[in-house]
Amino acid sequence: MKLTQKIAGVGAACAAAAFTALPAFAQAAPAAAPVVATVNKGDTAWMMTSTVLVMMMILPGLALFYGGLTRAKNMLSTMTQIGAVACLAMLIWVMYGYSLAFGPDLAGGGFLTNFIASFDKAFLKGVTAASQSATFTAGVEIPEYVFICFQMTFAAITVALVLGSVVERMKFSAVMAFGAVWLTIVYFPIAHMVWASSGLFFKAGALDFAGGTVVHINAGVSALVASLMLGKRMGYPNTPMPPHSLTLTGVGTGLLWVGWFGFNAGSALEANGSAGLAMINTFVATASGGLFWMLIERVRGHKGSALGFCSGIVAGLVAVTPAAGNSGPFGAIVLGAVASVVCFFAVSVLKPKLGYDDALDAFGVHGIGGMIGAVGTGIVYAPSLGGPGAADYAMGAKLLVQIEAVATTIVWAAIGTVIAITIAKLVTGLRVAREVEQEGLDLGEHGERAYN
Repeated sequence: MKLTQKIAGVGAACAAAAFTALPAFAQAAPAAAPVVATVNKGDTAWMMTSTVLVMMMILPGLALFYGGLTRAKNMLSTMTQIGAVACLAMLIWVMYGYSLAFGPDLAGGGFLTNFIASFDKAFLKGVTAASQSATFTAGVEIPEYVFICFQMTFAAITVALVLGSVVERMKFSAVMAFGAVWLTIVYFPIAHMVWASSGLFFKAGALDFAGGTVVHINAGVSALVASLMLGKRMGYPNTPMPPHSLTLTGVGTGLLWVGWFGFNAGSALEANGSAGLAMINTFVATASGGLFWMLIERVRGHKGSALGFCSGIVAGLVAVTPAAGNSGPFGAIVLGAVASVVCFFAVSVLKPKLGYDDALDAFGVHGIGGMIGAVGTGIVYAPSLGGPGAADYAMGAKLLVQIEAVATTIVWAAIGTVIAITIAKLVTGLRVAREVEQEGLDLGEHGERAYN
């Protein structure tokens, strides 16, 4: 979970009351001195570093990971779509996305504050180099610009993840139109619901340390809906469409894993023990995912593959995202293993059986893995399983909240994606011509080749 930045009129004393208990001698005193909120330079440096690490996940990490999985004739188009839609997300974020997700509540409050904030911080109104955002420790803050940048990279990579299901056949113009609408009606509301203090699931106590619902379920479900509406690639599934460069995919996988430390450990908003817990969980859950995918390949009678290893790495990363600071290391190992095995069956059995063309398995890994991670977080949070939950932790009640958050995200993302794809189709036509798909989108959409 992330804290929304402090809104005007909320003082440091309120933050102290909300997030930490005063020592006994201070409680007994007639009047405690207010905590003066100050920017911590160490935490600020860590958050700036984390932000850059998440940026590395997009370019070059995701671009190489997805690009290597496509056919050679679509390498550049895949990388360009990812980079361009991420840039679009950054611009929309500072124009109004940050305000809708983390800005002040709507005037008068009311039911809608559960789902969206106001436009009061549109175009970063009121944000200066001196304005601050709260962390999880009373009196310790970071510059608001840093918080804005950190959250901006999450929006950028989430919309880019969706594209994994529609590569090799969707127009570049359609990608951009879809991205603008999808961010507005899907990502920003879900980010507010889960991470803003007035959001529906934040108030309900949902556990999502770094984006199991907001990023992975959101992107995975949207990817499935988008692929169904767009239709299958020419020749799918009868024409072989193997990855053109597992070497590049492997490099992208490594960059994703390194960048994910900013994604997960950075979500602590401080350089502290919570960040350390998220860090070790990001190591061990990912290692578990990579090995268990190869293990299940062997159990199923296949050779342990490089592609399987990369897929397992990502499955482990996805599953541990909501649990990064909400699980003990051994709970994270189990979570990574379970997600890896289930995602294996999702992409190797479920997808062929149902016949949908999720080209790069965005739903099979991010959607399914995100669901396992989000629900599983409610289990591994228990102190009896090594999690950081309180001694009186009620697992049943928390699981119910987690399931409600997952179900809401699925429905919201599905409906929003239908709307976004429909608008993109009306504006751009959505899909490239058969001739362009045949020769490849590199030449047909961008006039270039990845390899000469």
